[in-house]
Amino acid sequence: MVTANDHAPDPAAAPMRQAGLATRPRLVAALAIVVLAAAGGVYLGLMVADAAQAGSLGRALFAALCRADFAREISPGRFALVLLMWCAMVLVMMVPTASPMVMTYAQIADTAARKGERVASPLVLIAAFTAVWFGFALAASVLQAALVAAALLDPSLRIAGGLLSAATFLAAGAYQFSALKHACLTRCRQPFPFFFANWTAQPIGVFRLGLRQGVYCVGCCWAMMLVMFAVGVMNVAWMAALGVVMAIEKMGTGLRFTRLVGAVLVTIGVVVLAWSIAAHWPAPSG
Repeated sequence: MVTANDHAPDPAAAPMRQAGLATRPRLVAALAIVVLAAAGGVYLGLMVADAAQAGSLGRALFAALCRADFAREISPGRFALVLLMWCAMVLVMMVPTASPMVMTYAQIADTAARKGERVASPLVLIAAFTAVWFGFALAASVLQAALVAAALLDPSLRIAGGLLSAATFLAAGAYQFSALKHACLTRCRQPFPFFFANWTAQPIGVFRLGLRQGVYCVGCCWAMMLVMFAVGVMNVAWMAALGVVMAIEKMGTGLRFTRLVGAVLVTIGVVVLAWSIAAHWPAPSG
């Protein structure tokens, strides 16, 4: 339990008996972010590469993802492959957006370490944050299976239907204007007061802080992540664009950019809706 005495590093704390990277939290944090994002990117790259270059794992994964009977003939092994895909996606798209939060913790920890105080490794914080997003990946995998079972996802892993695609864009755009979105985004943008007020050197305490930050991040970004179902789960261009947008959001201070993104998503939704209605509009009889 965090007390008032835990609010900031204690100069009287016992000196650390650690060496090497353990005394360099900022370096550890930066390396961890790069390695995790790169690992996710490499995995996704192998998955979408030519089967001859990707090897047996790539062939098995791509076949499992794209087979139309995925959800009708569900198996633990096949579901695990889909879950691995979503986990790789959150590593690529979400871990980099956590850089300001993680580096803020690392900077505070680095200051404490230089004073000889014990600090928990930023790896603990990153592990907790990532665990929350892996939970989202599990939920997204279940949703993907449900969409295929209902014949609402085509073999390219995109929602098969203009109306549902439009609804996805409209919902994601509307969420950009919601109070919950703004509250979670504010928490993501202001990590220093959060860590200063809840500071602890205990790994379990830091893990809890990482879980809380992960929940704030999911609350901020879940709707935009679900847009991937409307554009194609493995659409690399959209994956990169949404990742950049979410990163910019967290680095900002106001709501102008967030609302602009919401307006763009709503506009896309309206266009997709109009296109879908027009495509099914009965042709005039001669």
